[in-house]
Amino acid sequence: MTASADVDGVADTDLAHLHRAIELARAARDAGNHPFGAVVVAADGRTVEAGNTVVTAHDPTGHAETNVVRAAAAVLDDGELAAATLFTSTEPCAMCTGAIYWSGIERIVYALGEDELRRIVAAQEGVPTMALPCREVLAHGGRPVEVVGPVALAEAALVHEGFWS
Repeated sequence: MTASADVDGVADTDLAHLHRAIELARAARDAGNHPFGAVVVAADGRTVEAGNTVVTAHDPTGHAETNVVRAAAAVLDDGELAAATLFTSTEPCAMCTGAIYWSGIERIVYALGEDELRRIVAAQEGVPTMALPCREVLAHGGRPVEVVGPVALAEAALVHEGFWS
């Protein structure tokens, strides 16, 4: 889907990457995982993509953002990571925000906010979703990370529809 105008002040190119992250969330869900997806886009346009693998990899740290940070760090050097943007279908949790911070990535763009996710997910396998916005986590870091979001894209919530019940 191509937007004809900015949504929430986000450029068309950023929206395209957010839509791709949501497609990856759908693919993760279709594979039996939690519906989350993420894309790292380097300054030169190279992309690295990942979805959630918590269930299929039997790894509670297999969130889309941690998976994409690991994959991006394997192919991008420190300078390229610092100039990259991480796009994600849903606001990164505290764990993922920490991974993004430690990777050196300086920009995050997300669609669905954690507050909206909490409304959708009452409890996840008995463990409630953390009420800790990524901006709050990053406020305790020693370097700035630009955060853009939430970006109002209906499909970001739709990918969760019926999954958590």
